Amino acid sequence: MPSVFARAAALALLLSSAACAQEGAGDVVFVPTPQIVVERMLQMAKVGPSDFIIDLGSGDGRMVITAAKKFGARGFGVDLDDVLLERSNSIAKAEGVADRAQFRKENLFETDLSSATVITTYLLPEMNEKLRPKILKLKPGTRVVAHDYHMGDWYPDENDTLIVPEKTVGSPGKSFVYLWIVPANAAGTWQAKVTGQNITVDLVFDQIFQMLNGSARLNGKVARVQGGRLRGNDVTFWVVTEGPIVRHEFNGRINGDIISGTVTIHSDKESSRRAGFTATRSAPGNARLSALDARGTQ
Repeated sequence: MPSVFARAAALALLLSSAACAQEGAGDVVFVPTPQIVVERMLQMAKVGPSDFIIDLGSGDGRMVITAAKKFGARGFGVDLDDVLLERSNSIAKAEGVADRAQFRKENLFETDLSSATVITTYLLPEMNEKLRPKILKLKPGTRVVAHDYHMGDWYPDENDTLIVPEKTVGSPGKSFVYLWIVPANAAGTWQAKVTGQNITVDLVFDQIFQMLNGSARLNGKVARVQGGRLRGNDVTFWVVTEGPIVRHEFNGRINGDIISGTVTIHSDKESSRRAGFTATRSAPGNARLSALDARGTQ
């Protein structure tokens, strides 16, 4: 594969003045993602045979072709450049993955993303941010991985920096990889009951992207919510009471208006103990795209 993409990179130099013009976003010059970065992006997203990848601005097709050949995934890429699309489909055929890696002429802002389990981009920040509301409506757990450019105030779940001596654009010699996981909507009013324990926790969660804040009462006593975070449908948060300090570490999974999982109770006066819990949402809330605007419930 490296030799195939080395030839594709040479083609990219010939095409560097040609724009993969995405409607509404201005001219986007094709710059290939270094192969080492492609593989790291797919590794960070934990791509496997059950995944369907959509590459937005697919260039010479290396992202989807690598996902198919090396990671066993399926998917497609979209671009508006006929020469690049023809090249991508030719490489997919030559590499024996044309049945699992296709490329189509399409405006990336109009692409139906609903089939994706993984979305990849190498787009400027303003394009990523324009795509962001559409991405946040996807199924919780969908992974989004980007080369070099972020998504504004939606901070990544993971990030990595690679040394890439041959890279001459953006940050020469260095590539940044960002991973986001589309969060479920956990905003609203909940009541959690701990199995086999006389413990009831009333919760109100406020959510900005994957981060949770809010308030709590444990058996009617005011408590603090700490460390609230979502990773797709998985949720973690702490409820802490004072005098004496007792920390309740909740780890669960959201299914609609139900969270089920385990709680580990940490106390300075006794050994930690673990039990199951179930929480039920009685009133929904809005998970926000930023501190200033709101997104409806999923």
